[in-house]
Amino acid sequence: MIARLLPLAVFLALATLLGAGIWLAQVRDPNAIPSPLVGRVAPGFELPALHQPERVVDSDDLKGQPYLLNVFGSWCPGCRDEHPVVERLARSGALPVVGFNWKDEREDALRWLARYGDPYAEIAVDYEGRTAIDYGVYGAPESFLIGADGTVLYKHIGPLTWEAVQREILPRLEAARGNAQ
Repeated sequence: MIARLLPLAVFLALATLLGAGIWLAQVRDPNAIPSPLVGRVAPGFELPALHQPERVVDSDDLKGQPYLLNVFGSWCPGCRDEHPVVERLARSGALPVVGFNWKDEREDALRWLARYGDPYAEIAVDYEGRTAIDYGVYGAPESFLIGADGTVLYKHIGPLTWEAVQREILPRLEAARGNAQ
């Protein structure tokens, strides 16, 4: 009798685990992938500037005020989806948005920005993707909230939404500014 019920018990146990996983996936933010960088100093970089390739964008020069480092590429459909949100955030004046153009051709990136707008205070270019590896970039778009001291405060994977800006980025920005005073 027990041997006949064993397959049913195994099936019910697996169905319960599957159901719990589906429920947790709906409750949790799908973009909330933990980053080992959060709470640590962001990796340093010296990369060419998109608009002036002979000039270097140095991460040390960005310290002193918080900023959002936004990983994008002209080849990235999600970057196009999030671009109006990035523009809105930049226009709000809440913090500067620094572009991180990843594995892109310079001409393609410039053409993309001319078409959709350039909200970035600065744009660093990572042609080979080595700095992106240091940041643990999975794919574009991704964004990193960097504190005035260079500490990573938050990482967002996927296209930014205005709800994510209001729920995740702005409160962390305010908390960081409060702690600095």
